[in-house]
Amino acid sequence: MRFSRLSSTKSQGGWPSVRGNCRRALSTHAGCTCSYGMPFPLLRQRPVSGARFLSTSLVAHHRPNNTGPFRTMEDKLQSLAFRERLAAAYPWTKAPLIVGAPMRVMSGPELAVAVSRAGGFGFIGPGLTPQATAADLETAAGLIAAATAASGAPQAGPHSSSSALLPVGVGFQLWNGDLGISASAVARYRPAAVWLFAPANGQPDVDRWTTRLREAAPETRIWLQIGTLREALDAVRSASPPDVLVVQGAEAGGHGRASDGIGFITLLPEIADATQGSGIPLVAAGGVVDGRGVAAALGVGAAGVAMGTRFLASREARIKKGYQDEVVRATDGGGNTVRTQLYNHLRGTFGWPEQFSPRTIINRSWVEHQAGTAMEDLKKRHDEAVAKGDAAWGPEGRTATYAGTGVGLIRSVEPAGEIVEGVRSEALGIVRRLSGLSH
Repeated sequence: MRFSRLSSTKSQGGWPSVRGNCRRALSTHAGCTCSYGMPFPLLRQRPVSGARFLSTSLVAHHRPNNTGPFRTMEDKLQSLAFRERLAAAYPWTKAPLIVGAPMRVMSGPELAVAVSRAGGFGFIGPGLTPQATAADLETAAGLIAAATAASGAPQAGPHSSSSALLPVGVGFQLWNGDLGISASAVARYRPAAVWLFAPANGQPDVDRWTTRLREAAPETRIWLQIGTLREALDAVRSASPPDVLVVQGAEAGGHGRASDGIGFITLLPEIADATQGSGIPLVAAGGVVDGRGVAAALGVGAAGVAMGTRFLASREARIKKGYQDEVVRATDGGGNTVRTQLYNHLRGTFGWPEQFSPRTIINRSWVEHQAGTAMEDLKKRHDEAVAKGDAAWGPEGRTATYAGTGVGLIRSVEPAGEIVEGVRSEALGIVRRLSGLSH
């Protein structure tokens, strides 16, 4: 089995055509290459008519007939069915699709652009304030324009009359996000995709954001992060289904399901079976830091893979040195990380919906909390440690070090582009070697 980018076929009128009823494929209108360090394509959206997705009636009952004629190997491997669609929608990307997750603050425009330039799909994370998103998109647009100008290719910026999309995405945290400010930023800069996560009230909040964002920028795709089968079914059956589902396993760092999460190895294929017929690609997330994880995700039906923790150890990440050093140092991700709201509260962050909790590398604050130390004492020691700078992180540190269970596989800080290319190459090598098992 070969995993390489599939070219789309031409329909009448010359626009790309992809499998299924979802024909909102994008095509380039500027001749650019996809190799790292080269300019980006400028994207134009084909006018849309008709239904966005296949009928969701096919997923009305979430337990499919596993013995029926449609349960072929290709049915089970959505990576085969949907990679062409994703390649058509994001033509600068290479297979297998590697996504830079929108980590809050840490995933800035430099990181997102570097990931996309390497043939991945980089997302900018939420900033400290809702207004920070527009500033980050402005910076990303400048970086992309500079790369395009250096190549001599035609330019289209956020203030032009062109319908060009930025070849990066942006993430929004719904529970404390500002929909008005967010929609304004998306309308002005037109990122290729928006990644929604952490709604306080479930699907109704997602529907509200999705509707508003699609009105603001119809050509921008909507990605939705979910962590349970129920969330996936609610999304697919809703009046505003997403264009992509990001299936986050319990291995993930940062904020994920507090108590009902499971690993994507079992979660994703069950969701794939339950949502078959929806036409919505699935992207795996949680614990993936190298080519082995990518190959595993493809094997259970993912059309692509999102990585967060691995990019904490990239040169472009917006991260303190002490934090990054701890990501590289830490081992035994299963034993040395934990999901807890403790570090949110020590940092003065309250209000997260109870269904979400962050995974962090444990340190003195957690050890002493488990031993019964009063919160006021933990808070005082935490603030004193933070005032010392990089010493706040590490085994004897006291502040949050959000990271996934794959942290023990990270051993160096590298440029984001090299990470993308290295992980992609390793994954392809694994798939090729495994294909020899059939001989």
